[in-house]
Amino acid sequence: MEKMLKDKVAIITGSGRGIGRSTALMFAAEGAKVVVSDIDPVPANETVEDIKKAGGEAVAYAGDATAEGFAEGIVKAAVDAFGGIHIIVNNAGYTWDGVIHKMTDKMWDAMMDIHVKAPFKIIRAAAPYIREAAKKEMKETGKAATRKIINISSMAGTGGNAGQANYSSAKSAILGLTKTVAKEWGNFNVQCNSIAYGWIDTRLTKAKEQTEVLEREGEKVSIGIPDAQRQMMTMMIPLGRPGTPEEAASAILFFASPLSDYVSGQVLLVSGGLSM
Repeated sequence: MEKMLKDKVAIITGSGRGIGRSTALMFAAEGAKVVVSDIDPVPANETVEDIKKAGGEAVAYAGDATAEGFAEGIVKAAVDAFGGIHIIVNNAGYTWDGVIHKMTDKMWDAMMDIHVKAPFKIIRAAAPYIREAAKKEMKETGKAATRKIINISSMAGTGGNAGQANYSSAKSAILGLTKTVAKEWGNFNVQCNSIAYGWIDTRLTKAKEQTEVLEREGEKVSIGIPDAQRQMMTMMIPLGRPGTPEEAASAILFFASPLSDYVSGQVLLVSGGLSM
């Protein structure tokens, strides 16, 4: 059986760890040529090496997705390495929690920058290799190649979440961007969809008492979920457990594959039944 992503070129942000890494490995196994990106070059390069060891093709592009010039740089890296772009997965992100009355402008802006502005800038930078490339293909052959954009959201974006006004708002905003891209670029055979995850077992959802601290915007940001809340969430999820990064990546693969060629502008909740 032919691989589902044979010869497709995919950009995946935040793919040195967690869901992004699992997605990169899964895409490569299905024949995609992958641009692996992470703010930390070490896990990005490790993911690339793992892909190559398994016989796949990948290059690393390390950097902060919110930095000036990042969008143009990662698009250029994909085109220089593999000649084009067929799939974009806007996955990079983190949380910076706080109740509304104590939330700073810096905390608010940081979430908007990584979860909305960065994806927007990457999509815009890729337009010549998606929208314009499709127009050229339609003129030459009468049909454009299928291209996919998958924007990662969260149940916090579909239903809100206490202590996450910034994150919830940003993850809600990405849904509006998703639907707009689906409407604007549908004529060019581009399907744009979003996935709203519930609890997926990554470093961002480890017990807060045991997890690491990130350095962002010159401040220390504690990530993770308090253990008491984790136990409560386990009881609320019908499947009785968090999802694995591989299970999360499988949903992304669906939207990247030919299986979803007539699905666009949709939001898929992947939550183990937590939201019905």
